[in-house]
Amino acid sequence: MTTETQSADIQLIQRILPHRYPFLLVDRVEDIDGFTSARGIKNVTMNEPHFQGHFPGTPIMPGVTIVEAMAQTAGVMLGVGMDMIDTELLIYFMNIEKCKFRRKVVPGDVLEMHVSTVRGKPGGKIFKFHGKAVVGDEVAAEAEFTAMIDRQEG
Repeated sequence: MTTETQSADIQLIQRILPHRYPFLLVDRVEDIDGFTSARGIKNVTMNEPHFQGHFPGTPIMPGVTIVEAMAQTAGVMLGVGMDMIDTELLIYFMNIEKCKFRRKVVPGDVLEMHVSTVRGKPGGKIFKFHGKAVVGDEVAAEAEFTAMIDRQEG
């Protein structure tokens, strides 16, 4: 990783993650510190498909998509921090622990996902992360999650 690479816009995110609409849940990743920490940004908008049914008349971002947004932020952090851009990277959940939801996330919110690596090292396949999702100064959710990196050969 070069020291000047500290953020990822949507074009770079799509070169790292395989996710696409409607399941790409992070718009930008900033403050990338190698593979140790990063801050993802998700602009929550009413036109997202989950709001049609969750819940009609009272749109609330599903908790599982908040956790997924934290995981995608961690994936981008690893992609940038470990120079895995354009490598057909897949990352799979292995475990989600200590997951708590504290605030509703609704259209118009700017959701920030603060993630840090708890365990894992460059070249490894298994990583554990701590994630905290916030809106303004309010915690919306937090969790610890473990993931496995699968580098596609091809």
